[in-house]
Amino acid sequence: MASPDTTWKLSLFAPKKIVQDALLAHDLIEDWDPDLVIAGREVAEDQPDDWVLEGWLPRKPGKAEKAALAGLFTGKAPKVVIEELPPTDWVTLSQQGTPPIRAGRFHVHTPEYPADPQAIDFTIPASQAFGTGQHRTTAGCLEMLGTMKASGLIARNIADIGTGTGLLGFAALALWPHAKCTLTDIDPVCAPVVEENAALNAIPLGPRAGEAVMIVADGMDDPLITVRGPYDLLIANILAGPLVELAPDFARAVAPGGSLLLAGLLAGEQEAAVKQAMRRAGFRPAARLQNGDWAILWLRRRRGWSHAR
Repeated sequence: MASPDTTWKLSLFAPKKIVQDALLAHDLIEDWDPDLVIAGREVAEDQPDDWVLEGWLPRKPGKAEKAALAGLFTGKAPKVVIEELPPTDWVTLSQQGTPPIRAGRFHVHTPEYPADPQAIDFTIPASQAFGTGQHRTTAGCLEMLGTMKASGLIARNIADIGTGTGLLGFAALALWPHAKCTLTDIDPVCAPVVEENAALNAIPLGPRAGEAVMIVADGMDDPLITVRGPYDLLIANILAGPLVELAPDFARAVAPGGSLLLAGLLAGEQEAAVKQAMRRAGFRPAARLQNGDWAILWLRRRRGWSHAR
């Protein structure tokens, strides 16, 4: 979550593969400072091999923070460039004025843009939660949900783990309007954001079929998530590290023959690690798509498979 207070930004420029390896190293660190939020991106569209690892901190960075970022790189780390940003809600600012996206059957836009009557339309304002559809992982999930529906998949009980704005859960409920839908996120700020977006998009909130329930929880760690399962469609657009850790929990939560939609992982090493963890948990691949450097995976839980194996 971005803070409206002063933020400090740390940037480390390196080739694409080196930054991606650093992101993978970050996923494996369990005691990372939660105040130091990082992301990687290409410097410009016409420089696809030139990337930057960016970190944001709500206080002036010291030696520990700079060392933590440098430690993600093997060999000599790039120079850390530090800048103080003015008091701004950077998540909201980055999302304001962003153009609408079309992902498969879905059209997602901020309130400044008109709806598309030819698509399944969602209005998602700039907010303190992530998931407006602009990121390639979110757009890829929307496209994959349409593929699932077109393939004949029937979903009666849906969960969206790490829901952010609620968009992916809302999209699944639009495709399977008679399903129960459970939305979860570790960040408490997401609860009012989801409620606001549900009202804006006429998504009913409640425990019954055709309605969505919002739960603040760390991963799958909430008894209500268990009680509302098992799920025949579970969505998790988070990060590769948590996906690997949650594989056994997903196996317990997804019904035999049920579907798992995963995103937030880079194609390559992260994808391979997630696939291996899911295979061990009893999931088999059903479909895959790639949006830029990001892989989106549809997996099915094997029938008769015990997650304890």
